[in-house]
Amino acid sequence: GSPRSRERRQCVARPINYNAEVHLHRGNLFLVGLPGAGKSTLGRQLARRLAKAFVDADAELGRKLGVTIPTIFEIEGEASFRDREEAVLAEFTALSNIVLATGGGAVIRPANRERLKTNGTVIYLHALPETLRERTRRSRHRPLLNAADPVARLAELYAVRDPLYREVAASVVESNRDEIARFSRQIEAALQDPQNA
Repeated sequence: GSPRSRERRQCVARPINYNAEVHLHRGNLFLVGLPGAGKSTLGRQLARRLAKAFVDADAELGRKLGVTIPTIFEIEGEASFRDREEAVLAEFTALSNIVLATGGGAVIRPANRERLKTNGTVIYLHALPETLRERTRRSRHRPLLNAADPVARLAELYAVRDPLYREVAASVVESNRDEIARFSRQIEAALQDPQNA
């Protein structure tokens, strides 16, 4: 096929090298992925295991404004929400020794992608739209999934964002219990080495 289709195939099929050395740039680990991928859950676990501070970008944004994410969307619209999200990411990516769970749309803006890549090691928690729908079925705080056909909406988000997540990520980890556990053990072991910490 064309170089572009070949490149796309390589991107999708890129193997995950769990034995690669993990170096946390500035001691930071940034998690990206679609809603329901498990960024906050994994982030809390990793922060505990690695003795680092955990930050949930969406939760921090809600805390600063005193309202929920859906309320921000409803009152101000998505563009204004993205402005506020960018300011929060700028603040937290400037820190050191944190585990940061980003909002699902954090990678949309080039400035955010640049901050994530420059200031830490980015992990993409990958899951397919059908899996994400099962996980988010009962969630009330994901405004972009309040659609007539949530699976179709997730498929749209996946099509747009998957290449952006891959662009910023040092590693892609499948969002299932076994792979996440293996990744957690690997990163913990790597960071026991004083040279990597």
